[in-house]
Amino acid sequence: MKRLIPLALTGGLVTACQTAPLADAGFLSAYDGLTARDDTVRASIRQRRDDAAAGAIERVYLEPAVLVGDAGSQVSEADRALVLREVDRQVCYEVSERFTVVQTPDGAARVRTGVIQINPTGQAGSGVSAVANVLIPGPGTFRVPGTTGGLAAEAELLAPSGAQVAALAWARNANVVGTDTPSLSRVGDALQMAEPFGDAVGDAIAPTGREARPIPDPDPCARYGPRTQPGGFVTRLVTGLYVPEVNTGAREDPEAE
Repeated sequence: MKRLIPLALTGGLVTACQTAPLADAGFLSAYDGLTARDDTVRASIRQRRDDAAAGAIERVYLEPAVLVGDAGSQVSEADRALVLREVDRQVCYEVSERFTVVQTPDGAARVRTGVIQINPTGQAGSGVSAVANVLIPGPGTFRVPGTTGGLAAEAELLAPSGAQVAALAWARNANVVGTDTPSLSRVGDALQMAEPFGDAVGDAIAPTGREARPIPDPDPCARYGPRTQPGGFVTRLVTGLYVPEVNTGAREDPEAE
């Protein structure tokens, strides 16, 4: 049964896989030169970078992510805070593999991040999807149409002078057919989208030819806990659900303060 449902829907879903781009939210210091990428399947990505200026930057300070406008108005304050923290975590991981992340902004370049939209996950539909995906195993997952959520965010790299060096406008909604796991959390999909957003930030701001580096020691992102969450993989496998408490490292690491 599970294999037949996606096959029946594929014709109407494949052409709608990519998330539609959002209008400029006003968070970035400039939107001039943003160009849409045409090599993405699921996310809407517009970006620009001054490669020479980015190549001259080594030290970067990460400003905490902020909500822009009415982003997150459909979810609780606690859920909004969870999304912001997960965005900060994923951005820190990716940027720290390309630049030296410093703890104070003095004399460093800055990365600014704004969450533009949090689309809530439908909890009832996610429960139905989880049961179906566990009872009828197979490649990928199937989500109840109309119950998937998502995330939209913008980020930019500013030189120490304040000039914009790189910018990114990004949005992605969870797919009905694919690898996006259902969740009983209203922000389950938004939290899952934070990881590909962090990847996109790293790719957008790093100069051409700068390869990913080993994780620094000490890890500048240690305050978010371990970079890998094996418990999250086990939970998804057993329950068919994305559970924020075991997938995001939601508890602060007391030794990192």
